Amino acid sequence: MAVKFHRCPSTWLKTSLDPCWRVQKALNERGIDYEVVKHPHRKGKRPEIDAMSGQRLLPVLELEDGRVVREESKEMAAKIRAGELP
Repeated sequence: MAVKFHRCPSTWLKTSLDPCWRVQKALNERGIDYEVVKHPHRKGKRPEIDAMSGQRLLPVLELEDGRVVREESKEMAAKIRAGELP
């Protein structure tokens, strides 16, 4: 099973301003296999993310061992690039 990458439904900007793209790009750069799980833009429509991580913000990584990682996208991307992803 690959890492599950929970993100917004579209990343049409593909710039560093888009938090979901920022993390996805870091995963791509490190060659980490992941499965994209898209969620609605509206935070109120994300009860499964709330149940999983305790809040409704994206992006969220669900690791192979079941742990959930949710941080600000800049910090998350930096940890992925540094090889510090648990």
